[in-house]
Amino acid sequence: MNTVKGELDFSGVEATALLTLYAKAIESQSNDSVLKDKKAEEMVHRLDPLLKTQTGRMARQLYRRSIDPRLTIHIPLRAKKYDSEAIRFLKTHPKGVIVNIGCGLDSRFYRLDNGQVHFFDLDLPLMIRLKKQLLEENERYCMIGQTVLDFSWMDQVEAIRQPAMFLAEGVFMYLPEVDVKKLVLEMQRRFPGSELVCELTNRTWVDGFWGNISAYKMKRRVKMGADAAFKFGVSGAEELETWADGIKLLEKWFYMDDNHPKLGWIRIFRNWKLIRDAQFTARYQLKAP
Repeated sequence: MNTVKGELDFSGVEATALLTLYAKAIESQSNDSVLKDKKAEEMVHRLDPLLKTQTGRMARQLYRRSIDPRLTIHIPLRAKKYDSEAIRFLKTHPKGVIVNIGCGLDSRFYRLDNGQVHFFDLDLPLMIRLKKQLLEENERYCMIGQTVLDFSWMDQVEAIRQPAMFLAEGVFMYLPEVDVKKLVLEMQRRFPGSELVCELTNRTWVDGFWGNISAYKMKRRVKMGADAAFKFGVSGAEELETWADGIKLLEKWFYMDDNHPKLGWIRIFRNWKLIRDAQFTARYQLKAP
């Protein structure tokens, strides 16, 4: 394979894509892995020479595979949940459309391709330029390099004329609330009957004391810049239902409830609401208002 070219940006949320990719690759190679992701393994193998040339702390952290073990379990567990939701959707709508919002370097298309799905990866141009060096598009798999807030990407999704599911894994918390609301309402307007599966952060971990603790962890332990701080939080998954008639909460999933043995001792926090509810995934149906 050709050498990956260009600069890797560790200044903001783009860094989360690299951290997420490496966490999946590490876990994929472990015994009894939570998530087998051969494409992730291939991508980190190709990215390593580029990381080796960079001097930043996070580049060194990834190259040496010195990632917090909790992340190498948490991130694959989360990805597996989103995969399972997409697979469930495709059992009913095998030719349906999946839109992976803020996709980063995720290889979800290759993990769930049923031979019929129409799949869109959506992220900022810099990220998509890098991703196109690592993965190949085809007639059913398209990468779109633009901000999610430029709603023109929806034109390509509408053109397929199939039921749609939107996945927003690790995205919404980095956007202002007003932008998240505009996005969800536009998806509801243009794709009535679609599903949205998204990760949400409890407002407690965005504002005030605990918000500062969260930002400190991102900066110090995970080695991410200030631009990666959380901006949007909710008091509960039901909050999105108040944004418009027709937004219906179907399911909530908390990481602590998974009870996977690889979570280890951290499972003792499952009954401590502050920790259990810090981040979770919710599935909604977006009906016509």
